[in-house]
Amino acid sequence: MRWQLLDGGELELWTDFIVESEQAELFAALAGVVPWQQREIQMFGRSTLEPRETAWIGDPKAVYTYSGRINEPAPWPHVLQTLRERVSERAGAAFNSVLCNLYRNGSDSMGLHSDAERELGENPVIASLSLGATRRFQLRHRKRREAKLDIDLPSGSLLVMRGATQHHYRHGVPKQPSVRAPRINLTFRRIITRDDA
Repeated sequence: MRWQLLDGGELELWTDFIVESEQAELFAALAGVVPWQQREIQMFGRSTLEPRETAWIGDPKAVYTYSGRINEPAPWPHVLQTLRERVSERAGAAFNSVLCNLYRNGSDSMGLHSDAERELGENPVIASLSLGATRRFQLRHRKRREAKLDIDLPSGSLLVMRGATQHHYRHGVPKQPSVRAPRINLTFRRIITRDDA
């Protein structure tokens, strides 16, 4: 599926990027090797715990700053390195990092935000791979209330955001109290380093 959004945003979704027979084993492997943490972030001038567990993985120079925190990358586990190659090929983009998110149940969430940090460049390609429980993905235009989209992302799906999406839209994963099972979400991206300059 493909969406051409207002103001130059683009979305592309493959619901079966990871076939069902691979999903449980891959979920277990990621749950075991990723160095998950629930860390403090800055929101509205206050420190608070992230409403999910995360880990920043990447090439040695792929340092990423968001929510008032500098993220030094942990090295790539083999399973994530393999996934990076598969996702890069499908998305047609070279990624040097991934933000790993563990939503333990429907009470964990991610507020509306844009991946618009300077180190991501002008029009970043963000590839989001989901495993585990189906969760809702929300997309909202910054200025035009009617320009919005809600998509349920099933296990094995890959969603790619391109073009001017991060300039004009915010995205997030709302709380869903009825969801009891965990979900792992991997958002692959390219951090611009000094070597790229």
